[in-house]
Amino acid sequence: MSAKRLAVLVVPVLVLVSSALAQDSSNLAEVNELSLTAGRTFVSTQTVPSTGLPIHFGNEETVAFNYGRLLKSHKIFGLYAELPVAMYFRMDLNYHLGTTPKDVGALFATPSVRLNFFSGQGVTPWVSVGGGYGRFREAPLTLYEKPNLGPTGTNTGVVQFGAGLDVWIWHRWGARFEARDFYSGVPDLNVDTGRSRQHNYYVGVGVAHRF
Repeated sequence: MSAKRLAVLVVPVLVLVSSALAQDSSNLAEVNELSLTAGRTFVSTQTVPSTGLPIHFGNEETVAFNYGRLLKSHKIFGLYAELPVAMYFRMDLNYHLGTTPKDVGALFATPSVRLNFFSGQGVTPWVSVGGGYGRFREAPLTLYEKPNLGPTGTNTGVVQFGAGLDVWIWHRWGARFEARDFYSGVPDLNVDTGRSRQHNYYVGVGVAHRF
C-alpha cells in the first residue's frame, strides 16, 4: 500500500481521536483497557500462475496485545481509541518446488477506533476499524534448506477490521474473544502469485483488564 493511500485511511481516524480528546475530559469516564489474547492466524492458499502450484500457509500461533481508552460514551455505546498489536513468529510455507522461504513471521500495529455496544455492562460486543504498519520477516533459508537469496524483511501498510466480545467476570477483569483481519501487502516469497494484498485472519481468546 502506498503512503498516500495509507494516509487517506489513517488520517480520518487520527482526526476523530484528536477531536474526541479535545473535549472537556470532565465529561468522559476515565476508563482504560488492556488485553492480551492468544490464538491463530489463517492465510488462504495462494496459487503461482506460472506453475499452477499452490503455496500453503500454516495456521500459526499468534499473540495479540491491545490498549484502549474510552473517548466518549452515549447511552449504550462507547467509543474507544485502541492500538491492536499482533505477531506471529514462524508461519510454515509449503510449495512443491521449494523455492519459497521456509517460513515467514509478521508484526502488525494498527491504531484504530472501536465501538462498544452495552459499554460498561457485563457483556460487551464490539467492532473495530483502523490502519497502520506491518512487517514481514522471511526466513534466511528456503523450504529445502538452501540460502534464501531474496529479501528477508518486507514493510507494508495494513488495514484492520475486527469484532469481538468482552465478558466482565470479576470486578475489573474479564475474558476477551476477538477476530481481526489484518489486510496487508504480501511477503516476498520469491515467486509471483499475482497478488499485492492478502488477508491475515486472527482469532484469539484471552484476558482484559479495566483501570
